[in-house]
Amino acid sequence: MGKLSHLDDTGAARMVDISGKEASKRVAIATATVLVNAGTLETVRTHAARKGDVLGVARVAGITGAKKTPDLIPLCHPISLTSVEVDFTLDDEPPSIGIRARAESTGPTGVEMEAMTAAAIAALTIYDMVKSSDRSAEIRQVGLVYKDGGKSGVYERRQ
Repeated sequence: MGKLSHLDDTGAARMVDISGKEASKRVAIATATVLVNAGTLETVRTHAARKGDVLGVARVAGITGAKKTPDLIPLCHPISLTSVEVDFTLDDEPPSIGIRARAESTGPTGVEMEAMTAAAIAALTIYDMVKSSDRSAEIRQVGLVYKDGGKSGVYERRQ
């Protein structure tokens, strides 16, 4: 196992120095899944939730989450995002809402945390919007599926 980049030689937490890194185009994609009951899925699909447009609110929340990542995760660098997209798929079997968040930037550090924060915040928002009728809704599988840019190049999670 390699050395953790956010720890110094004494084991203390630190922000990584990125001042010497080359700027490059950075892209990351993260996904999450919210399992719901069939009735809740139909409510979301037909825009009939009491709190309003579940997916519209979750999309805006995910984008906002990506922009707020360094405020939420202490050692993340504030970066200039050039694009954040949050999209959804509704699956009948099992009843679930798939979330795909894509973040992009040009700079010296990656956007993996921003993409994962967008997916996680969108999932939490969906839960918040449906919890009054579906307390059993469950968030699963938040994770990075793709990244490109920087010295480490392309990463794709194996399915």
